[in-house]
Amino acid sequence: MKTLPIGTARIFRKIVVADDLAHFEAGAVHDVYSTFALARDAEWSGRLLVLELKEDGEEGIGTGLTIEHLGPAFRGEEVVLESTLTEINRNEVVSEFTVSVDTRPVARGVQKQKILPKEKIQRAFERARTQNL
Repeated sequence: MKTLPIGTARIFRKIVVADDLAHFEAGAVHDVYSTFALARDAEWSGRLLVLELKEDGEEGIGTGLTIEHLGPAFRGEEVVLESTLTEINRNEVVSEFTVSVDTRPVARGVQKQKILPKEKIQRAFERARTQNL
């Protein structure tokens, strides 16, 4: 695993589209950026740091995500997700993220991933799969 200085930040920008809205099989809840879409994008935002930290033969795997949804983002608006590296504990990477539309806060939270050898992750998946048979 490589290193980055604590405080390193990466930015991910995206336009809120129909697939990002709070809709379920039963119908629309709100026509705003859903918490589950925000979670997906927060994961990607944190992964931008992991991509720089992992070596060949390694991969990141999510270990935690917390989100505090602060306000809406509407279809067509650009959301800016900024993830900042706050800790590296052995192979665990912790980043804090903020989400905003211009100066309007949308969310904040913490995303965690561990960086492990790909083979170790694959073995864990295989063990989990055979335990469910």
